[in-house]
Amino acid sequence: MSEPFPLEPSLWAATAPAAAATPPLAESVTADVCIVGAGYAGLSTALHLAERGIKAVVLEAREPGFGGSGRNGGQVIPGLKFDPDELETMYGSERGPRLVDFVSRTADVVWELIDKHKMDVPNTRNGWIQSAISAKAVGPIEARAAQWQKRGAPVEVLDRQETARHIGHNQYLGSWIDRRGGVVQPLSYARGLARAALAAGVSVHGNTHATSLVRENGKWIVGTARGATVTADRVVLATNGYTGDLWPHLRQTIIAANSFQVATKKLSDNVLKSILPGGQSTSDSRRIGLYYRTDHTGRFLLGGRGTMREPRSVEDWAHIETMMEKMFPQLKGAGIDFRWGGRVALTRDHLPHLHEPAPGLLIDIGCMGRGVALQTAMGRAMATYIASGDPMALPLPLDKVRPLPFHGLNKLYFQAFVTWYRFLDRRDAGAA
Repeated sequence: MSEPFPLEPSLWAATAPAAAATPPLAESVTADVCIVGAGYAGLSTALHLAERGIKAVVLEAREPGFGGSGRNGGQVIPGLKFDPDELETMYGSERGPRLVDFVSRTADVVWELIDKHKMDVPNTRNGWIQSAISAKAVGPIEARAAQWQKRGAPVEVLDRQETARHIGHNQYLGSWIDRRGGVVQPLSYARGLARAALAAGVSVHGNTHATSLVRENGKWIVGTARGATVTADRVVLATNGYTGDLWPHLRQTIIAANSFQVATKKLSDNVLKSILPGGQSTSDSRRIGLYYRTDHTGRFLLGGRGTMREPRSVEDWAHIETMMEKMFPQLKGAGIDFRWGGRVALTRDHLPHLHEPAPGLLIDIGCMGRGVALQTAMGRAMATYIASGDPMALPLPLDKVRPLPFHGLNKLYFQAFVTWYRFLDRRDAGAA
């Protein structure tokens, strides 16, 4: 069997500041809360618990930010996949508006933390643009913007000409810009959260794989591959796309799909000025969406869905690179410096989920393309819930762990859907 294609270094690993020391857990300890997973959700939870005087220990199988938190596109996007009116209908008159208010402000939490803790994180807050690849996508985008405008959000609809001016090509029929959004260097941000948590008194242990979770005498005991344990009153699982079998059937509630990205070599000033000149990030309305931006090093980045298996060669990124040159011909021959990928946790209903399957065990899973902002804010909410015991402190109601039917076949089904959706996207774009 051939060796997996190496994913490191990503652009983010090559340009992030050095990670703080997070040595493996060497001896058994006690804590108020043990958090498994040192991504945005786990680190944010730990930091906000520490600010409340609650002792947290964080266990990470690799290093903070190794998973999706250090491998995503760095787009800071508020909201969810569903529009505000839909969320209020889905969750009712009491919780619905609270959820909409929560997701409206998730991006704010990111910049508040960066500023408060003086994090060394390249970032820009010039907005996020979602563009329509077909005529049928224009109406929903306009309706989405109108719903957020009604709630006071700084958003605006852009016609085809304004969209072309913002994006740098005329292939879209319209768009909306959400000025609450922006971009960060995602691994720098994860490492910044880790440093802030450590400074607040949190114990963060990298290269410490949690292997068992049992409850004895009203306490949780988290076992690790190295033998040391953490005994805690509460446990938070925040592993998302890298979820294993620590809790029964949790891994079967998601599809851990790969998202692949490429970054060009550094571009000339003239080329840079021709692509997203306002510094926004963008996603489009494809069923299998693309997302792209420029970054602080003068490169262009583009990402999209990858193969379900781990990559084997540079050919696994060919569809991404082809689309890049199709949208921006000026990038033809620019050259690729970095190719990487990471897993994202997709749920059956395209929503994040919170579970409490046993007393004192809180589980957060599902990012849905909004992970930077959503999981940062989710961490703050989970800390508030742990401290207060008030379930209304959580943006979503707690629900049961429900495995996907025939989960073992879901990767095959998912790949078939990806192929079908790409065909529909090409058809819709061709009819535009």
